[in-house]
This record gives sequence, structure tokens and C-alpha cells, in this order.
Amino acid sequence: MSWIGAIIIGFVAGLLARAISSDPRNPQGCLFTTLLGIVGAAVFTWIGKQLGWYADGEWTGFIGATLGAILVLAVWRQVVGNK
Repeated sequence: MSWIGAIIIGFVAGLLARAISSDPRNPQGCLFTTLLGIVGAAVFTWIGKQLGWYADGEWTGFIGATLGAILVLAVWRQVVGNK
């Protein structure tokens, strides 16, 4: 996957994750939404490799990126909620 493709998928996955898990503590902004999706995809790819779902060199798809972004948002809310 190219970098442009990863950014586009990350942005859309981040938007979808924010819409699914709407919470006023969710961070706002286009840049953070994109980073949320990209980090979510990376996290879910790592989890998938640890569980044997993905081989080396494989990346998660759109659904995995969205699930990873939801996971990252849940961690974000725990960190922000404890302050």
C-alpha cells in the first residue's frame, strides 16, 4: 500500500471510529483524525500478527483500521478521563 493510500484509509477509518464511538472527550481535527486511523491500522496490524492473522509484510484492511482506531480512541478516553 502506498503512503497516500494509507493516509486516505486512515482518515476515513478515523472518521468512522469517531462517529461510532462518539464522546465529547474525543479529539477533534482533521490531522488527528488521520493520525488516529493510521495508528489504529498499525495497532491492529501488530495485534493481527501476534495472533497469526497476518503474515510479515501484510497490512490490515479498512475494517481492521477502523477497529484499531476505535481501540486507540478507547485508550485516549481512559487517559483523558483520568486527568
